[in-house]
Amino acid sequence: MKTIHQWLNEYGESHQNDTNKAIHWICVPVIFFSITGLLYSIKLPFIITGIQLNVAIVVLALVIIYYISLSKTLWIGLLLFALLCLWLCRLVEQADFMQPWLFYLVIFVVAWIGQFYGHKVEGKKPSFFKDIQFLMIGPAWLMSFIYKRLGIAI
Repeated sequence: MKTIHQWLNEYGESHQNDTNKAIHWICVPVIFFSITGLLYSIKLPFIITGIQLNVAIVVLALVIIYYISLSKTLWIGLLLFALLCLWLCRLVEQADFMQPWLFYLVIFVVAWIGQFYGHKVEGKKPSFFKDIQFLMIGPAWLMSFIYKRLGIAI
């Protein structure tokens, strides 16, 4: 199994262009949020301590386990971001301005258009074409920059 440093370095190879990096800072979190939202829209028939379970909670628990297996510290930041996404999903649901699944689908598509544009500018294919696991590394790659800035080891 690759180490987190190997994953991040390999991911970084196709993310050198400043425009592509800037696009990733916007689009990767938006894609993570939109997927969380789409999964949040699928309710499960369970209520635990007053919380309606949904597929997002289950999937994010598995995602965090994956991140724990990669880094003893990075997973904490990713957990906090996942919790923020769940909270925002709750706000979207409560706002009731449109069908939440449609909202998440629209931002998912727009964010992926941005990602592909960034890679066109970069001149390199997205990393996940090489290995699907890179879809999980994108958020960790961004979080690693936040950790570096804060002086936290990954």
